[in-house]
Amino acid sequence: MTSTSLAFPSLLPKFQSPRRPPKPSLRRIVVRPISASVSETPSVSVQPVAPPEPTKLPIRKVPGNYGIPFVGPIGDRLDYFYKQGREEFFKSRMQKYRSTVFRANMPPGPFIASDPRVVVLLDGKSFPVLFDVTKVEKKDLFTGTYMPSTELTGGYRVLSYLDPSEPSHGKLKHLLFFLLKSRRDHVIPEFHSSYVELFEGLENELASKGKAAFGDASDQAAFNFLARALYGTNPAETKLGIDGPSLVQKWVLFQLAPQLTLGLPVPLEELLIHTFRLPSFLVKADYQRLYDFFYESSGFVLDEAERLGVSRDEACHNLLFATCFNSFGGIKIFFPNMIKLIGRAGVKLHTQLAQEIRSVIRSNGGKVTMAAMEQMPLMQSVVYESLRIEPPVPLQYGRAKRDLIIESHDAAFKVKEGEMIFGYQPFATKDPKIFERAEEFVPGRFVGEGERLLKHVLWSNGPETETPTVMNKQCAGKDFVVLVSRLLVVELFLRYDSFEIEIGTSVLGASITLTSLKRATF
Repeated sequence: MTSTSLAFPSLLPKFQSPRRPPKPSLRRIVVRPISASVSETPSVSVQPVAPPEPTKLPIRKVPGNYGIPFVGPIGDRLDYFYKQGREEFFKSRMQKYRSTVFRANMPPGPFIASDPRVVVLLDGKSFPVLFDVTKVEKKDLFTGTYMPSTELTGGYRVLSYLDPSEPSHGKLKHLLFFLLKSRRDHVIPEFHSSYVELFEGLENELASKGKAAFGDASDQAAFNFLARALYGTNPAETKLGIDGPSLVQKWVLFQLAPQLTLGLPVPLEELLIHTFRLPSFLVKADYQRLYDFFYESSGFVLDEAERLGVSRDEACHNLLFATCFNSFGGIKIFFPNMIKLIGRAGVKLHTQLAQEIRSVIRSNGGKVTMAAMEQMPLMQSVVYESLRIEPPVPLQYGRAKRDLIIESHDAAFKVKEGEMIFGYQPFATKDPKIFERAEEFVPGRFVGEGERLLKHVLWSNGPETETPTVMNKQCAGKDFVVLVSRLLVVELFLRYDSFEIEIGTSVLGASITLTSLKRATF
């Protein structure tokens, strides 16, 4: 999701104070209704250049080094992918330097990235500097130290790669806000219909085979939902058919391959995807099919794009990227991870969620609405805790616009203008100096007084307590992602009392196999 996904502005009016759910053991979580302010005029302001801020912490030299050119980056790449793995790569260096801020090389390195050198941030205090566009530039940094060929996006630098200082940024982000505002009334009903189809298919597979794979079925449901809700088009009734998810995954692979491991023999994998780029012409025909689908389905949005001064062609490539890479990609990664966390938590949590969700829906006339979901504190907390534990976009980058002083909990560090800054979000959002039992999935963490911790939930390229605008790089679809994640939990526990799973791994996260679905009994 990206850091730019699809926006969902002004979904909810200011409701009357909702009724408290009838579960006495849970304190009410006071969370803002999902909303986002949209600047009507996508303009760009020029921020004054300020000197580094004073600090009361001791100033340390950033520890670590980059090694010998060419050799050092390849050594770090082998550690990152094979010898240590990503988590241990960061943890071992943090322990070695006794610091959550240090220097390292980030993959892919030679020959794809010309300069892999970064300053790494691994704590919740230093990490937010990456959101401050007065301090860091976001131009061409969406995928990190390299940028995929624009041949994969119609020859355009799409919104995710634009800095807010660029004139097109405001126009394109405004366009995404327009899309979701225009289609907001279709989201809840289309989610319901798409995921009822998913659940029925999983039940049939479970009945015939004794288990059911969640991944491919979930991907199809997600693509169908996005197309129906946002564009009013059922892909199965077009030339695209049911091929959308497989085409998207192949296209995304050509962009993210330098950051992935595919399970190939190491020498072959290093040569094919970490040293040289996959040639874009191999997915040109697949991408054209996706483009044709979106061009034919998004006429009303393309009309608005022209009004904003954006060509229909550029707008369509951006809509495709936002829908397929950001939104579909985010759902593909996050939904299995959230199912994993809820599944592991067991029957006690499942029962609590089912009781809360069903009670609120009954008291609201049997309908799933935005207002009703605001009355479900445990459900909301479970979604936020899942986003804290498993942020769908774990890697964040920014280039220092000027000399900076970056503070961790224990020290301050000087970073020079032009240096690349990198943050690994799962360490920042599991910072033990901010969260108790930081490594654990605590379903009720954000209930009641726990709401104060929402400012440390950072999955959207910004704090959960802040709002995406045309002037920042916070995920345009922040509220949309939260909404559909809530809807998944609500639909799941309206239909089932509990479920059991087997957990594996995949290229982009968890692989979930359902072994039991217990239909609702109360």
